[in-house]
Amino acid sequence: MYTYRFCAAVLLALAGVASGTAHAQARPARDTMKTMKGDSTRRSPPMRQPMPMPLPGSSPMRGMKPGPLGIPMDRMGSGTTWIPDAVSLPSRHATFGAWDVMLHGFVFAQYDKQGSGSNNPRGAEQWGSLNWAMLMASHDLAGGRLQLRTMLSLDALGVTTQGYPLFVQTGETYKGAPLHDRQHPHDFWMELGALYERAVASNLGLSLYVAPSGEPALGPVAFMHRPSAVDNPMAPIGHHWQDATHVSFGVATAGVFTTRWKAEGSIFNGRDPDENRWDFDFNPLDSYSGRLTFSPDSAWSFTGGYGFIRSPEPADPGHSMHRMVGSIQYGRRIGSDGQWASTLMWSANAHSDQTGLSESALAESELVLDLKNTIFARSEFVQKSADDLVLTGGPGGFSRNRSFDVGSISLGYIRELRAWRDVTLGLGASAALNVVPSSLESFYGSRTPMGGMIFLRLRPSRARNAAMGGMRMMDHMEGASNGTASR
Repeated sequence: MYTYRFCAAVLLALAGVASGTAHAQARPARDTMKTMKGDSTRRSPPMRQPMPMPLPGSSPMRGMKPGPLGIPMDRMGSGTTWIPDAVSLPSRHATFGAWDVMLHGFVFAQYDKQGSGSNNPRGAEQWGSLNWAMLMASHDLAGGRLQLRTMLSLDALGVTTQGYPLFVQTGETYKGAPLHDRQHPHDFWMELGALYERAVASNLGLSLYVAPSGEPALGPVAFMHRPSAVDNPMAPIGHHWQDATHVSFGVATAGVFTTRWKAEGSIFNGRDPDENRWDFDFNPLDSYSGRLTFSPDSAWSFTGGYGFIRSPEPADPGHSMHRMVGSIQYGRRIGSDGQWASTLMWSANAHSDQTGLSESALAESELVLDLKNTIFARSEFVQKSADDLVLTGGPGGFSRNRSFDVGSISLGYIRELRAWRDVTLGLGASAALNVVPSSLESFYGSRTPMGGMIFLRLRPSRARNAAMGGMRMMDHMEGASNGTASR
């Protein structure tokens, strides 16, 4: 199919660009060892467990103390997911006494236009702001490591409770009606939870994650945390096939892990958030999921998950679904300041009131060329029903279970305008070519409706790539002993 062929073409093209850039820019980043300073009577707490070597090609840490088994804290994605060690998310780190603190977030100010002219009845435009911020604090506890986490968003103010225009996007409701051709805003409480990890053997650990608002062990890394999509303001059109459970109001996850493998199981509240974006939407923990993750080295991470989601739609409580998701993440560093990250994903929903599977596929990449230039791309294919797309009523309406193959191909670029010590401001643009079947041409004015965004983006500055992990470790140990920020 056209989308799968394009997925392969995008990845091959970006691989070629990345390889060429890497050869042109490959000069080792030299970290300078710092002179130990501070009160000689102050001592770092003793190491409580052996520190195994990290995965080949990885850096032990970029700012925070490694977790149990020596796993870098930067491996953590959304919820309890892992990303490849070779790439990182832009964030700032500091130490306050015995606490390691991480701040991560983005603010977009965008003009979004989907479609042009009066011949596209589903087109729309909007000035708005997408935004979120994540704060994580970590501390040693009872021979393990405790993380307290929160993630907040003011999307409901920035793009209103109706969300922002996005062709063929579906999921959740506005004023009691299903949203279509718009991406819903995120709730204010995107995450509020705690994760505890503890080594029980030299290469075996246990974990427990509990969250009034959090992410069960089901899907891949949520799109705003994926290194392959972190600078892309547009949500995937397969969001409700892939990672929509990343905001679930009530989650408990238990896991067992080594330095390369992790197996997890969750019970959670599978119902979508309601239209009040400021509260907690608690319901029984009547859904369940399991996920297996394998990270063979610093460049790759493989994930497979399955879940049963009871009553995901508040307007249709009798409807439940099974979800299957598989993903492959790849990452590599480019010179001293760049990185290349890609994700391939397949997912499927099996609805209790429909026969067969509704599938989606995604390929996306983000290429950080240097401190000034970023390119991102995404290709998607999703099978959506007439009910999903709200095409069941009025003249020309379809039966609710009629399935349509829709797709989207997008490309974007960001140029950094100004960098301060801790944050950077960039100007970007993205364009998307969407594809719908001929039977939907009258609804969209074309078989290939187009959309795009122009935006300003504010986020934390990226840390420079570490070519010598041991020196980074010594920098961190100095910062911890002095109680200073580690940048």
